Amino acid sequence: MTQPLRLGIAGLGTVGVGVVKIVRQKAALLEARTGRPIEITAVSARSRKKDRGVPLDGFAWEDDPVKLAQRDDIDVFVELMGGENGPAKASIEAAIAAGKDVVTANKALLAIHGQNLAEAAEAAGHVIRFEAAVAGGIPVVKALTEGLAGNEITRVMGVMNGTCNYILTRMESAGLSYEEVFKEASDLGYLEADPTLDVGGIDAGHKLALLASIAFGTKVDFDAMRLEGIERITSEDIAAAADMEYKIKLLGVAQMTGRGLVQRMTPCLVPDTSPLGQLQNATNMVVIEGDSVGQIVLRGAGAGEGPTASAVMSDVLDIARGIRVSTFGQPAASLTPAKIAEISVPAPYYLRLKLQDKPGALAKVASVLGENGISIDRMRQYGHADTMAPVLIVTHKTDRHALDNALEEFAKTGVVAGEPVAIRIETV
Repeated sequence: MTQPLRLGIAGLGTVGVGVVKIVRQKAALLEARTGRPIEITAVSARSRKKDRGVPLDGFAWEDDPVKLAQRDDIDVFVELMGGENGPAKASIEAAIAAGKDVVTANKALLAIHGQNLAEAAEAAGHVIRFEAAVAGGIPVVKALTEGLAGNEITRVMGVMNGTCNYILTRMESAGLSYEEVFKEASDLGYLEADPTLDVGGIDAGHKLALLASIAFGTKVDFDAMRLEGIERITSEDIAAAADMEYKIKLLGVAQMTGRGLVQRMTPCLVPDTSPLGQLQNATNMVVIEGDSVGQIVLRGAGAGEGPTASAVMSDVLDIARGIRVSTFGQPAASLTPAKIAEISVPAPYYLRLKLQDKPGALAKVASVLGENGISIDRMRQYGHADTMAPVLIVTHKTDRHALDNALEEFAKTGVVAGEPVAIRIETV
């Protein structure tokens, strides 16, 4: 009889419970698809007493996930605890040292320590798989490492945080402020314990850093990511964007240019008729462009018990089938440090300013833009009830360095109140 593949699961939260359900409820299907049984032999979590809604009898229990990782009766260590350091990192290191393959949903840990962990695992002849770490149930890691392996990838972009997309689309559909929808998302349990991981773009930035490594054969470099969250987006911005046939998204873009690798996770305007522009609520979408395949679009649930557990199981089943793919699509030791582009690819920008309602104010703003080589494509001025006039400007293509210079100089004109908002308009 074929030997079963034995799992040890560390972390019995939403995703861990989802994995237990799949293994228990679909045992015959999993065996038929891999040619061997899939079993859970041991688990670890913070509390044994918590009612998780699934029976855990028959599984050995370890209070310490490191000890779980070292058990002789597991073949694959499934890490679903989270956290970039602490027990998650220690237990994965222990699993590699004990000769185990690893499946994880931990994007933060891999974005910071992925290179070292991948080198250690591959040197020992083992694999680290992380489909569940990026975009939930969307098989984007497999698409890059396998399905599109014959392509030179030119750009990867997408909406990779469902909470942010929920907030932005809810602000538009209900006409609510950012603060109102943020509270609503918090009450619904959509936000991380530290909300800045979501709304500050950090969570999505971790995911993009991993995809960039696979796409371009570079070492993961999260520190080089340009991050900007959605905290400053107002309902007025969303309405103005819609008026100009755009939607605002927290959009990640990784692109290799002649000047080096561009990585940014920032709010962007996208055409409202594009696939990204039509993306609603907590759904994720990843767009991949390759020299042979052209553009493909992957859309689906970016989080939740079922979708993320599904992604975990896709990695487990590959291991059961004997499929051994390097962590980042090619041997970790062959990955090169990315040359980071100091100047981003030129693009048009949306600017929102509050100008003093007096003669010559707009001329001063236009002069600053012109002095920095930035031309105006279109401009709109809306009604106002006080001495300040809201003005919206869409520029022609410019680089971010020139725009940042202009934004700094606006403060010296004496006619701009507050801090201007600048949002990149992305070609999709």
